[in-house]
Amino acid sequence: SITATTAVSGGNIASDGGGTVTARGVCWSSTSQTPTTSDSKTTDGSGTGSFTSNITGLSPGTEYYIRAYATNSAGTSYGNMVSFPTSQGSGSGIIFNPALTYGTVTDFDGNSYKTIQIGVKKGTADNLNTTGEKAIQVWMAQNLRTTNYNDGTDIPLVTDNTEWINLTTPGYCWYNNGTGLDKEAYGALYNWYAVSTGKLWPTGYHMPTDVQWHQLVLFCDPGALLGTYESLTAGIKLRETGTTHWTSDEYGATNESGLTALPGGYRYDELGNFNHLGGKGYWWSSTEVQGPSGSISAWHREMNSAGWVSRLNFGKKNGFSVRCVLD
Repeated sequence: SITATTAVSGGNIASDGGGTVTARGVCWSSTSQTPTTSDSKTTDGSGTGSFTSNITGLSPGTEYYIRAYATNSAGTSYGNMVSFPTSQGSGSGIIFNPALTYGTVTDFDGNSYKTIQIGVKKGTADNLNTTGEKAIQVWMAQNLRTTNYNDGTDIPLVTDNTEWINLTTPGYCWYNNGTGLDKEAYGALYNWYAVSTGKLWPTGYHMPTDVQWHQLVLFCDPGALLGTYESLTAGIKLRETGTTHWTSDEYGATNESGLTALPGGYRYDELGNFNHLGGKGYWWSSTEVQGPSGSISAWHREMNSAGWVSRLNFGKKNGFSVRCVLD
């Protein structure tokens, strides 16, 4: 078991070599491939037999070298060296782009999020496909999971399906009401009424507009079009690599942008049920739009594992993920 800052290891002392084992454990180093007890170590009892070592205080995204040791009156002996990397941290096993430099931001609850600076193609409100001069956006590289507004008041948690579909006031939920959910990785799902309060995001941030989402997509695909199927390839550069959180990676995601899009699924506004965790991600924009039935909805973005980015305008009662942008 390995996280960003901890690991579980251990060993087995088969023989004491003729002298009572007075100390045993594991020792490790990030710089030496032959760590000794002069480096970091655990002390896990004495005698022969198996033992478990709980290692703490590791650094995220770091390769460590570790081996077991046993000490008796004759000295200290060591086992074979093994190595392991810790995860990047600031997320439950989230795979960020190691070639990029991330910042951090903290919400009212004390949750810490990675942030990434992205140079986007500057567009205009009436011609979002304009390319040329680059603008800079700083995006959160993780899905929001705050349970309080930035003024300290609670965001209503809504678990009941009937209550969810009838809600016209702010609310949030966890996918499948949190059952078995890695909340740190996938984040929470919010209806648009929570978004419209203007109080969801950390101080100094805001909800991205439809324009800002399109600028981001243009950065990854200069040929992106302002339509339902905005880009067939941009998602490859926007989403997390591998299949730790996505159910498939058939087109080889690169996360070149550093955005590290994660598939939190959504909560359906007509039934209140949950869909597509691991398969698709849905993120609100702050921009309202007249829907096809005459109702007012809001633009959002959908990404799938194949790399598609879709620009859609579903109803405000849906529960989607949230990413924030620096003011």
